[in-house]
Amino acid sequence: MADPAECNIKVMCRFRPLNRSEVDRGDKYVPKFQGDETVIVGGKPYAFDRVLQSNTTQEQVYNACAQKIVKDVLDGYNGTIFAYGQTSSGKTHTMEGNLHETNSMGIIPRIVQDIFNYIYSMDENLEFHIKVSYFEIYLDKIRDLLDVSKTNLSVHEDKNRVPYVKGCTERFVCSPEEVMDTIDEGKSNRHVAVTNMNEHSSRSHSIFLINVKQENTQTEQKLSGKLYLVDLAGSEKVSKTGAEGAVLDEAKNINKSLSSLGNVISALAEGTTYVPYRDSKMTRILQDSLGGNCRTTIIICCSPSNYNEAETKTTLMFGQRAKTIKNTVCVNVELTAEQWKKKYEREKERNKVLRNTITWLENELNRWRNGETVPVDERYDKEKANMDTLALDNAVINDMSASTPGVNSLPGAPGARLTDAEKQKCEAELTKLYKQLDDKDDEINQQSQLVEKLKQQMLDQDELLASSRRDHDNLQSELTRLQVENEASKEEVKEVLQALEELAVNYDQKSQEVENKTKEFEALSEELNQKSTILTSIDSELQKLKEMTNHQKKRVTEMMSSLLKDLAEIGIAVGSNDIKHEGSGMIDEEFTVARLYISKLKSEVKTMVKRCKQLESVQSESNKKMDENDKELAACQLRISQHEAKIKSLTEYLQNVEQKKRQLEENVDQLSEDLVKLSAHEKVNAMEKEIQSTNEVKETVEKQIQSHREAHQKQISSLRDELDSKEKLITDLQDQNQKIMLEQERLRVEHEKLKSADQDKSRKLQELTVMQDRREQARQDLKGLEETVAKELQTLHNLRKLFVQDLATRVKKSAEMDSEDTGGSAAQKQKIAFLENNLEQLTKVHKQLVRDNADLRGELPKLDKRWRATSERVKALETALKEAKENAVRDRKRYQQEVDRIKEAVRAKNMARRGHSAQIAKPIRPGQPPVASPTHPVVVRGGGGGGGLFQNNQPVAIRGGMTNKQENS
Repeated sequence: MADPAECNIKVMCRFRPLNRSEVDRGDKYVPKFQGDETVIVGGKPYAFDRVLQSNTTQEQVYNACAQKIVKDVLDGYNGTIFAYGQTSSGKTHTMEGNLHETNSMGIIPRIVQDIFNYIYSMDENLEFHIKVSYFEIYLDKIRDLLDVSKTNLSVHEDKNRVPYVKGCTERFVCSPEEVMDTIDEGKSNRHVAVTNMNEHSSRSHSIFLINVKQENTQTEQKLSGKLYLVDLAGSEKVSKTGAEGAVLDEAKNINKSLSSLGNVISALAEGTTYVPYRDSKMTRILQDSLGGNCRTTIIICCSPSNYNEAETKTTLMFGQRAKTIKNTVCVNVELTAEQWKKKYEREKERNKVLRNTITWLENELNRWRNGETVPVDERYDKEKANMDTLALDNAVINDMSASTPGVNSLPGAPGARLTDAEKQKCEAELTKLYKQLDDKDDEINQQSQLVEKLKQQMLDQDELLASSRRDHDNLQSELTRLQVENEASKEEVKEVLQALEELAVNYDQKSQEVENKTKEFEALSEELNQKSTILTSIDSELQKLKEMTNHQKKRVTEMMSSLLKDLAEIGIAVGSNDIKHEGSGMIDEEFTVARLYISKLKSEVKTMVKRCKQLESVQSESNKKMDENDKELAACQLRISQHEAKIKSLTEYLQNVEQKKRQLEENVDQLSEDLVKLSAHEKVNAMEKEIQSTNEVKETVEKQIQSHREAHQKQISSLRDELDSKEKLITDLQDQNQKIMLEQERLRVEHEKLKSADQDKSRKLQELTVMQDRREQARQDLKGLEETVAKELQTLHNLRKLFVQDLATRVKKSAEMDSEDTGGSAAQKQKIAFLENNLEQLTKVHKQLVRDNADLRGELPKLDKRWRATSERVKALETALKEAKENAVRDRKRYQQEVDRIKEAVRAKNMARRGHSAQIAKPIRPGQPPVASPTHPVVVRGGGGGGGLFQNNQPVAIRGGMTNKQENS
């Protein structure tokens, strides 16, 4: 950054003419002017940098106040222009005016046009980036005028402690038209109101910020400048403006922020240590403009009417205080590495000179302290040291001015007038110097040609050296790769050996498990054989027992049958008359024998029953044992099958382990062979390195280079094949995209058809709803008719009752009267006949009404059924339409996702094809309208009329002047 310099804030005073209300009121014109810099109000003179009278045009105001600051901003300085004054004093007219009229436009539109005119006339090597912001301070809240959703922005500080509005919208522009469009957009969002003193009173402080960054593409020098264009709201007296409600609150906030601005100006003018910048948002934003790094111009706008004399004097006093403030300005330049290096060298030399001076002075001081007298020649020469430091400073300034072409040299350079003789002498000296300069130019040309040849030779040598270094690096990398592969192969051999050991251990464990399982299997088979033998013996015993039981049963049945026969015979014999009394003794003996025999039989039967029960219990126990043995047998068979399957799997696993072991042994053999080969190769390489000469090394290097070239050619051919395949893939994707587009068109047509069907169905639905409404109305009418019929029938029934009662009374009376006199019977008979006829007619009407009611009731279910069918059909159509819409939306979404995926794939292929190279800016040439590229930013070069375009709110580069010839060349 260049050395800072102090400069006062410039204050311009402008008086507007008397307005219509002041003329109608008969106000006097108060100010009196003395020259261009002094105005007298109320007998007191006020001096400013420039006083602009009431008849000053907008162009004159711009030339006097703002024209120079445009050049300063483009040279890398910060600038600020703001208008201050009471309400209705002409601030907005001064800053903005009529934005789109040539004569009455204010400072802001003229500055915008002037900036681009300067750029178009500048050097073609300069490249500019311009961005603008527009915001207002309303009720002490910062509101973005380009994005009305941002209503309460905050003020922050950057790394250089310069305040800025965080989150404010920044738009990159490349033409005056774009800037004016931005101003129009922001102006439409400003807060204005009507007061007694102004029809369009600004109710907020508006700030329009232009940020200009430029870069010299040759020297890579970067400059930046900010320009604040501020239109302050005017201070108000409520008694004059008649503000009420919200307008009154606005006036309070405006006066508060302006009083904060006045406090800041007073503190800076008095030179106090504390400056209250943070009392309001406006003073915080303008902190760099008031007492900071900024060239500030204040335009104080005053009313010439004696009605506003007090406010005018206050404004003039504000301007006089502000005129005493000094800002420290410097160029906002980003030094290149070369400039930083030069600066470092200069500072190093200055430091060296100062250190020598210090040592000189210390030596001289020590000599004086020791009582020696230092001669004049050996004393410190202050003037010479000052000249040396001044020469160093001038060298630094010259370097800085040469490196920053847009920066003006400092004013006040010394110069003196020369006489005629001195001029002639200087001219002769100049011609002589020019001649010497021409000779030197010839020598320089020769030397430059020689230098070019030497440079070419150096480049060739550098290329050879670089190629040899590359080859050496390649060989070194190849050697390191081989070493790494060797180490990796060693590690692999170690891992393989370790794996083999683990496999051997696992094999031993598995074989031991197999042996244990075979032993268990043999023991189980022996146990099974024993169980089977026991089972067979039990079965044989069971069979024997069954046979014995059957035999005993047969004997018992035979004995019982024989006994029963004997008893029967005995009974027959006893009962028959053939038995003699004489043989009674014999019979008794036989009976006793029979009884004995029977008791014996009974005892035998009991024993047989007991034996049978025992045999049955033994049979049940044997059955239970047989079931248990069957279960154990099944379990043993299951365990045997499991053990057989496990043995089979273990044998298969052992076979796999054997195969893996063989493979690993083969791999170990192969790796050991490779290791032997690598070690032999390393030994051969070591011996070759010791034995081979430089020519042999060169030949091997050339061979390797040739092999690398062949590999490179192969790689290039493979890359080309890959490119062809990628292009083929792109064409396929394009075909697929075309198909998808056709499918989308078909879906669109189907969507249109569905839409038309939806409209027809909605129309039918409306018709059905109308029919339904009519039916509901008819039903209600029918219900009302039924109610009326019921009422009429009830009344008819009551009439019948009354009629019957009346008839009965009359019959009684007629009977009584017949008994007395038969003269009135004919008239009564006629009345009775009339009533009977009426009654018959009423009954007919009643029957007809009942029949009609029954018919209507019969029609109602049919109508309900039809209405239900139509409503169900309508619902089905609605659901079908909804599903069709959802399917169409789903298909469209799927198609969009597919298109996005194809686009991303194509974009990725394109990016992979062109690598990570920078975007190429498309320049806009003189006389050529700017055209926006979909992917590249627009570069606007100077000298070519007409602005440019802005791509996706990204920076647009604007470059200095370039002609068509330069473009074509």
